[in-house]
Amino acid sequence: MTVSLYQTGVSGLLAAQQQLATTGHNIANVNTEGFNRQRAEQDTFLGHNNGGNYIGTGTYINDVVRIYDQFSYREQLFNQSNLGNADTLHTDLNQLNEIMSFAGNAVVDGIDSFYQTINGIADNPSDIGLRSIALSQANILASDFNSLNENFNQIEKSINGEIEEVVGQISKISLELAKINEQVLTDKGLAVGGQPNDLLDRRDQLIHELGEYTNVSTIEDQNGVMTVMIGSGATLVAGITPLTVSVRAGDPDPLKTELQISGPNSTVALNGAILGGALGAKIEFRDEHLAQTRGEIDRLAMAISQTLNAAQSSGLDLNVQQGLNFFTDINTTALMEGRVMAPSTNNGTVSASVEITDVSALTANEYQIKYDGVNYVMTNMDTMSASILTLTPPNHYDSGQGFDFVIDSGAPAPDDVFIVRPGKNSAALMKVTLTSELGIAASSAIEVESSENNVSDGSIKITEVYDPVAARNFTSTLNADLTVDVYESAPGTYAYRVFDSGNPPPAPTIATGTFAAGSNAVINLPPLPSGPAFQIEIGGDPVGQGPLARETFTIADAFGVGNANNALAMALTQEQGILNNGKDTFGQGIAISIADVGSKAKSAEIVASTADALYTQAFNRNQEISGVNLDEEAANMLKFQQAYQAASQIISTANTLFDTIFNAVR
Repeated sequence: MTVSLYQTGVSGLLAAQQQLATTGHNIANVNTEGFNRQRAEQDTFLGHNNGGNYIGTGTYINDVVRIYDQFSYREQLFNQSNLGNADTLHTDLNQLNEIMSFAGNAVVDGIDSFYQTINGIADNPSDIGLRSIALSQANILASDFNSLNENFNQIEKSINGEIEEVVGQISKISLELAKINEQVLTDKGLAVGGQPNDLLDRRDQLIHELGEYTNVSTIEDQNGVMTVMIGSGATLVAGITPLTVSVRAGDPDPLKTELQISGPNSTVALNGAILGGALGAKIEFRDEHLAQTRGEIDRLAMAISQTLNAAQSSGLDLNVQQGLNFFTDINTTALMEGRVMAPSTNNGTVSASVEITDVSALTANEYQIKYDGVNYVMTNMDTMSASILTLTPPNHYDSGQGFDFVIDSGAPAPDDVFIVRPGKNSAALMKVTLTSELGIAASSAIEVESSENNVSDGSIKITEVYDPVAARNFTSTLNADLTVDVYESAPGTYAYRVFDSGNPPPAPTIATGTFAAGSNAVINLPPLPSGPAFQIEIGGDPVGQGPLARETFTIADAFGVGNANNALAMALTQEQGILNNGKDTFGQGIAISIADVGSKAKSAEIVASTADALYTQAFNRNQEISGVNLDEEAANMLKFQQAYQAASQIISTANTLFDTIFNAVR
């Protein structure tokens, strides 16, 4: 009886000691990140049968378990990935928004300042000082575009560097998880009945850290060894085997770095767009938001360059020469070739380029052109709409999107792919190529005068001037008095003719034709087979009083130092709808880009705030179950301390009884 009482007291003492140790461990780790509180599971020894009764023999600690709920933990892990994604995207979009607010508005100011000087020239075309200021403002505008593009380059480099850092962290976590799996497997072999709780906490904490970078899912086998998968199911840790995530140069765009996951025997590509977490946000920002904004700025730079270059080419400068380009030609060889990228996996020998044909039809999107063995099929990577390109012999394929895909050399192989970015490098390579203020083509070359005898609302306007020098020559030298007359030759039908009324009659007809009421007649002069120098359009309702009383118009030389008609036309391009199929002006185009980035940044802020609230809720729910409550642990400490003291009294009583019995028989 004394021995049993002694053993019972010892068992209670040891149990209380382990309870105290567990409680103390909980209290000591109250601030340890990822720690799950532990509880010593106490059980009773089987009693002995004595005289028909079962006498208890004490207690023991069956197991020390961690208080862990996998559902609340997985909820927290899921929200951790969402928070990492939302926070990262918000931070990056906010940075882009700040750049667009500063550097983007500098472009807005640059456009306004440049056009102010052009308006000044339109008011006083002979002022050399105003012309010099216009060139300076053009250089400032080009520099603003260059600077904005450089900001985009710096962001892209920074994002790529951060992606590489995150990938390095993921690989380190993979290695640590594999080591923990190995240790768990070893510990399981030594003590089948117990759990290495602190080791499991460390593993879960690593999974939690991994969840900030990417979506994570796990599977645990019967031995407690965990397989870890990221993204949509790519294995990162296979038991005790760690895999490594790394970065490689993009193909065909080396700056669009790609991810790959490597094991002992193989390497496979990893789709960064579906990884989730901070890493997925970085790739989404780089490949979608930054690329879209860059494309819009490139398109704007291209539209401004092309519009002002075209306006220059329509007029005459102070040297009585056709105006040279203000800015870099948008179809230089370097720009055309830079718009096309071919992956290294192509089997054909095609060398291709892209020629811009209509800046108003351009989008800011990226395109993929694939040769299917017969046709070139183009896919808009934003809308995923596909179309077959139309061949314009010998080597131009019309995209219908404002550019031609040009085969410069070589032959394609089936499944060859080409990536096309129509605006690429336009902002980066935008430069002022006009070197002299005398070269600003303020004067128009020719003009139309209506006869004072005209009675209708019919009109003639000059719609294009392809070669202003040749146009002057045609109107003032080759023809002494170039005249166009129109009359209603039949009800609802107008007949026109172009002739030189300065020649002795009968004047030879240069061009003639008819058009229906409500439509227009477009005439290139001089007519074929000569190359046109300019184009006119007859419109309105030019009803004359029969063949003998025609509506008459004269086209004459208009050059003069004080002529500012072309400068005025150039100034008016600021208010013309040019972008997005003629819907938006230059100012509206960049304002939309700035506002779009700001809207995305604000939306990302709201999403990040929501994600933070959801994560906080999930974290708190998990802490309610697994977290250490100091009040509860203090109460437990007191309870187990009292149990320890009581067990000591049992042992003391057993010792006294044993001594009494020993003395009685001595």
